Amino acid sequence: QVQLVESGGGLVQPGGSLRLSCVVPRSIFIIHSMGWYRQAPGKQRDLVAGIDIGGTTNYPDSVKGRFTISRDNAKATVYLQMNSLKPEDTAVYYCNTIPPLRIRGAPYWGQGTQVTVSS
Repeated sequence: QVQLVESGGGLVQPGGSLRLSCVVPRSIFIIHSMGWYRQAPGKQRDLVAGIDIGGTTNYPDSVKGRFTISRDNAKATVYLQMNSLKPEDTAVYYCNTIPPLRIRGAPYWGQGTQVTVSS
């Protein structure tokens, strides 16, 4: 059974930091690029950070310089360090492979972790 387990979200003031974690089944982790996605209410789910098996990272301009994705191969865990958070970063954050996993033809997503940036 596939499970992606995200954690680390919460409420933080603008300018603050959070670190998200995601435990990934090893059989999936070792062969896939991994990413962090986010979805705000009423908006589509977007990729905000990606890391390939070799450790090369990429980010959209909206988070570049503030977010850092990393992966721990020994723990099969992917992290997202988020600094200088802004209210517009408020969303549910999900980790997944790039492209996202499909199980029996349907997209699979974990439960996500809520990040709220507010004073």
